[in-house]
Amino acid sequence: MSLVPSLTEAIAATDAGLLAGATDWCTHPAGLDVPRVGGTKWPDLARVLELAPDLVVANAEENRDEDVAALRAAGVPVWVTAPATVPQALDSLARMLQVLGRSDPAWLRRARDVWAAPPAVPAVDAVVPIWRRPWMVLGRDTFAGDVLARLGVRNVFAGHADRYPQLGRDEPAAVAAELVVFPDEPYAFAPDDGPEAWPQARPVFVSGRHLTWYGPSLVEAPEVLARRLSG
Repeated sequence: MSLVPSLTEAIAATDAGLLAGATDWCTHPAGLDVPRVGGTKWPDLARVLELAPDLVVANAEENRDEDVAALRAAGVPVWVTAPATVPQALDSLARMLQVLGRSDPAWLRRARDVWAAPPAVPAVDAVVPIWRRPWMVLGRDTFAGDVLARLGVRNVFAGHADRYPQLGRDEPAAVAAELVVFPDEPYAFAPDDGPEAWPQARPVFVSGRHLTWYGPSLVEAPEVLARRLSG
C-alpha cells in the first residue's frame, strides 16, 4: 500500500502487481487500477486495514505521524522515507524495492546514470515558492532544493534556519533573486497567480512531479527542468 504518489509510481513502474492500493493523489502511471484510500494527509485508515497490506510505504513530510503510528499500532508495518538529496532518494528507493523483492529495476539504474552528470544551467540565484496566503518558500535541506542545486540553481533561502520559511505579504518583492521557480504543486501557481508578487525575478513554471517526486520521474527530470530553467 502506497500513501505517496512518487512511491506509487516507483512501485508500479517496477511491478504494479505489488500494489494493494494507493491514495487518490497517486496519478502516475496513468490508468493505474488499484483500490484508493483517500488523501495523503487524511487517508482512510479503516480502508487501508481492510485491504490488509503486508507493508505501507509513507513519507515523513507527506504523511502525518499520527496516521503512521495508528497503522503500526494496528500491526501494519510502515516504511517511512525522508530523503533530502538526490543520492539519498536513489538509495532510499533501492532499499525499498529490495525489501519488496524487486532489486535494481532498469529505471532506477537509468536515474543513477543521468544524475551522475546532470545538465547545468547558467548559475542563477532563485527563490522557490511552494504556497501563498501566506507565502512559503523552499529553505534548507530539501529534496527539491538539492535537485535545483545540482542543475546550477542557487536557492537564496538555502541558508535559512527553517526548511520552509514563511514570508510576509510584501516581502517577496524585496527578495534578491533573479529567478522565481513556480512548481504546480502543492500550490497550483499560474502566470496570473504568483509572478505579480515577484516583479524583480524572471518567472519559470515547472512540474512538481519533476521537481519534488522521487521515482521514475527522476530519469527525465534533469533534462526537463534544465530546459525550463534555461528558457
